[in-house]
Amino acid sequence: MGWLLPRFGAGLVALAFGALIGRIAGGDRGAWIGCLLGGLLGFAAIVTVDAMRGWRLLRWLREGRQGTAPRDAGFWGELAYRFERSMRALERDASLERERLAEFVSAMEASPNGVMLLDAGDQIEWCNARAADHFGLDPQRDRRQRVTNLIRSPAFVAYLQRGQFDESVSFSLPRGRGSIGVLIRPYGSDSKLVLSQDLTERERADAMRRDFVANVSHEIRTPLTVLSGFLETMRNLPLTEAERKRVIVLMTQQAERMGSLVDDLLTLARLEGSPRPGADRWVRLASILARVETEARALSAGRHTITFGSAGHAEIAGTESELQSAIANLVSNAVRYTPDGGRIDVRWAQLENGAGKVEVQDTGRGIAREHLSRLTERFYRVDGSRSRESGGTGLGLAIVKHVIQRHGGELDIASEPGEGSTFRLVFPAARVRMNSAGSAASISTEAHEAAVSSAP
Repeated sequence: MGWLLPRFGAGLVALAFGALIGRIAGGDRGAWIGCLLGGLLGFAAIVTVDAMRGWRLLRWLREGRQGTAPRDAGFWGELAYRFERSMRALERDASLERERLAEFVSAMEASPNGVMLLDAGDQIEWCNARAADHFGLDPQRDRRQRVTNLIRSPAFVAYLQRGQFDESVSFSLPRGRGSIGVLIRPYGSDSKLVLSQDLTERERADAMRRDFVANVSHEIRTPLTVLSGFLETMRNLPLTEAERKRVIVLMTQQAERMGSLVDDLLTLARLEGSPRPGADRWVRLASILARVETEARALSAGRHTITFGSAGHAEIAGTESELQSAIANLVSNAVRYTPDGGRIDVRWAQLENGAGKVEVQDTGRGIAREHLSRLTERFYRVDGSRSRESGGTGLGLAIVKHVIQRHGGELDIASEPGEGSTFRLVFPAARVRMNSAGSAASISTEAHEAAVSSAP
């Protein structure tokens, strides 16, 4: 009410002043008419000033409230100030809401799952990039389109139309693009939130796990069956000494095969469950290659030409037992799968970028290209019968892959049928160094220890 009294007083003052001027101008005979006309003119002046102030405020509102509101005194000034403050508060609130909405949309875009919003008519209101990728949609072009016109999977359409969303549904995408799981949650007024998740990798991992269990069971069952059969034979049949020795040899072979399988399984479990090797423990590569060469020549028994190149003073940061296991697996595979009279070359080379590689090349039968990407899968065999005859467990290359990845490197395989194969262990530059001083000290220490142990 603070604005009313001044306006009422100003109106009275204008009316009185106008009446006074009218009375003076009208004389005695027209005093009352002069007062009335003067009062009306004073009042009209007040109304005109108010109308101008109101018009300025109305123009500011119509022109989008650009700049500041009119700074008039009295009622219209107070009203303009209140309008401006309210509008600025609304603009700040709207700006904060836009920022929150932008942050929410950004969070939905960063979600590892697909998010899609449907209105009451099952039309697409919005979807993030992950949902667009899952369903093959265009986030802009397909907006306001009915979702069942774009996603035609019978499982999804039935799930949406059934209206019971307690459980999720999964289905395969067209053209072999994998499979996804979808969960729908109602919200608001008949709107729906569609959440999607790519299940392709999970299903592949589950399939690999099932295959792994099945393969382990098969690999262990086979030697156990052989052992059981031989034991039954020895118990029920009278065998000659020669037959008994032959059965014992075969039983020993099966037991060793089962032992090798268990050892490899334990090695894989240890590799997967232990922390990554540190980069501060340096191992002489020449020592590892020397031990691997001894094992390879014993396994070959003179049936192959085997050459080992010099590793010089190269050292690799990592775990010595793991590195030896990886290189030994590659070399033993080369010996097993290279026909008699073939050649196996083991070389070390340091690359220009400081990295290093151990290369195992053979002149074996070679491997077709379609098998190369699966060679490191557990129990995967190009030729199952030939692998079992050679004594392999089917886990060697899986162990090699785990070891090289734990040391920050990669396994590279090149092979052509009839042209042999080349397996490369490539180590990053951070784990490779040439240390002549350390190498000489290590050789001297080994020689001293050997002399001491051989002394009477």
